[in-house]
Amino acid sequence: MSDVPFGFSPHDPDDKSGKPGDNPFDFSQLGNMLSQLGAMLSSAGTSSGPVNYDLAKQIAFQQLSSTATTIGFAADQSSAVTDAVHLAEMWLDPVTSLPAGTRTTQAWTARDWIERTIPTWQRLCDPVAQRMSGAWVEAMPAEAKQAAGPLLSMLGQMGGMAFGSQLGNALAQLGSEVLTSTDVGLPLGPEGTAALLPANIEKFTEGLERPASEVMVFLAAREAAHQRLFTHVPWLRQRLLDTVEEFAKGIKVDTSALEQLAGQIDPSNPASIEEAMGSGLLEPQTTPEQKAALNRLETLLALVEGWVDVVVDAAVADRLPGSAALRETLRRRRASGGPAEQTFATLVGLELRPRRLRAASALWKLIGDQHGVEVRDSVWDHAELIPTAEDLDDPLEFAERLANTRKALEDPIAELERTMREAEG
Repeated sequence: MSDVPFGFSPHDPDDKSGKPGDNPFDFSQLGNMLSQLGAMLSSAGTSSGPVNYDLAKQIAFQQLSSTATTIGFAADQSSAVTDAVHLAEMWLDPVTSLPAGTRTTQAWTARDWIERTIPTWQRLCDPVAQRMSGAWVEAMPAEAKQAAGPLLSMLGQMGGMAFGSQLGNALAQLGSEVLTSTDVGLPLGPEGTAALLPANIEKFTEGLERPASEVMVFLAAREAAHQRLFTHVPWLRQRLLDTVEEFAKGIKVDTSALEQLAGQIDPSNPASIEEAMGSGLLEPQTTPEQKAALNRLETLLALVEGWVDVVVDAAVADRLPGSAALRETLRRRRASGGPAEQTFATLVGLELRPRRLRAASALWKLIGDQHGVEVRDSVWDHAELIPTAEDLDDPLEFAERLANTRKALEDPIAELERTMREAEG
């Protein structure tokens, strides 16, 4: 790898002095870069940190400004969302022991969705962006770091703008397609807020050959079920976000790509840093620790989606004639990978596709059939009881083990005596 830092000229082969340290610094290039950087920063807001969220929102809103999803909607649509969630909550009450988790019901535009979910996106994206931007600086030789000096902090700002630009484009795409606040499987919105996006739901309904009101209630039931889970399982929200952070901590950048990256950067054109970062050269290498974190995240997402799938089906199957078709449509939409997966693959390096959704649904259905609704929902009481990826392969064994575990919790002395008798036998 070349030891020549970004912004410096390489040693002239015709220079007979033999003193690499005498290479002149290209002040004209630095001046051009700083002037353009200043212009970019002045138009990108005052956001600090590894991702420029002011720029992200600015880009997202600009992209949405020419679409119908950014406009408001009639009052009757807002009331339709409220009525749908209220009806869904009544239908959910008999099929789950988790009480309603919705404190507020709202109808969002795509712009609302971006505004309300940015705080959670910050938690998800900051660790990855921080690790990515810091990894290549850590890989630089000590002499290069010292020579680059203040340029490193400026490059950090430019990196934040590059990530912000990527995030803005992704949020615009997601905002125009998501149906509810929990549509990507994560609790992105404010806690206790059930939100549906009527304009996006209207587009989604086209071609389904089902009444719009039926689709609205079905989606409201899914949103309300998610809210019950995220509100009354205290560890779940934190565990999902922590797993993404665990993944970020393991990011390692191929330092051999830095030399090639440097060749793509034009110091007089700050936009070239964004193009270089998007070229794939700095894509992280997947480590064993990251694979383990990814497996945990995929399993947990599948369990969340599987539980919601089973509970909503029990609530609406006999009430909505098209529920089976809608259930299958959403299963395929989630399992085949949509805008959410593309966004995370680009920004976080994670795929949010719950590959084991059907297996998770089958497991929750089995537990409910064998042990009842209360036992099924009590599995969420302790993170240690949650099924693993291996349990999804053998749901019968998990259901049997769950019964033994509950006996031990209810009467630990009797369970200890039983274990001692088995050991003696």
